[in-house]
Amino acid sequence: MQESSSVVLRSLARRAVRAVAAIVIVLLIGTIAFHFMEGYTIVYSFFFTSMLATGEGPPAIPPSAAGQLFASVMAFVGTGTVVVSLLFIFGPVFRRFLLMEEKVLSKDIKRFEKRRL
Repeated sequence: MQESSSVVLRSLARRAVRAVAAIVIVLLIGTIAFHFMEGYTIVYSFFFTSMLATGEGPPAIPPSAAGQLFASVMAFVGTGTVVVSLLFIFGPVFRRFLLMEEKVLSKDIKRFEKRRL
């Protein structure tokens, strides 16, 4: 049974909103924490958190031990959130693509088997 394109797009939009919300929450928590822990400006705190969340790594080592520990945790949480969010959004699209490819390969295998017989 084929889903209509509007249903698919609505589902994709809902997934995208949830995924972006998760990323925004992680960025907000990191930005506020680095601002108060290390005394960084809001802009630098956001930059610092976004570098951790995207897997680029911290632009500098935080001066305090608490900041270093928090940066370590944020690196795992932030990167994980970004990766899972991307998979959450695009997973169904990749699944559809793989199912289409599976059908094509199945037909090719059947054709090949018929030729061998």
